[in-house]
Amino acid sequence: MCIAAAAVAAAGWAAGAGAAVADPSTPAPAPAPKTAIDHDGTYTVGTDIAPGTYTSAGPAAGATCYWKRVGGPDGSTTLDNAMSSKPQVVEIDPTDKSFKTDGCQPWQISDSAAPPADTPPLLAQLQLRHYLDTLNGLAGQSGNPQLPPS
Repeated sequence: MCIAAAAVAAAGWAAGAGAAVADPSTPAPAPAPKTAIDHDGTYTVGTDIAPGTYTSAGPAAGATCYWKRVGGPDGSTTLDNAMSSKPQVVEIDPTDKSFKTDGCQPWQISDSAAPPADTPPLLAQLQLRHYLDTLNGLAGQSGNPQLPPS
């Protein structure tokens, strides 16, 4: 009986000699952060969710959409938040600690929905002047009075 057990053990060792065995001292890789948020909760940035620009269609049925970005040196500073009944866009920075959502429809990452960059003052003035000139031209064509000059 002992010889049979030794033979079975030797055969198992020989068969498993080429097989890969997981090293129990090596931790399994962490799952990649999600790029969608489908339910209420508080999510750690970089661990639970990836940073980026997220959009939500607004509140879930019968709710008000509330969200909050948290960060700061101690991880407890409210960086930005909103309570709304309209669609939302929020930029979650890599330096944020967490993101909380409550009563909102699912959030999807959409880096193409990033808010526009600030327009330099001179360019903003030129754009406004162009828009007013266009409106005044259209008003004149329709027989209406023009807008006052800026």
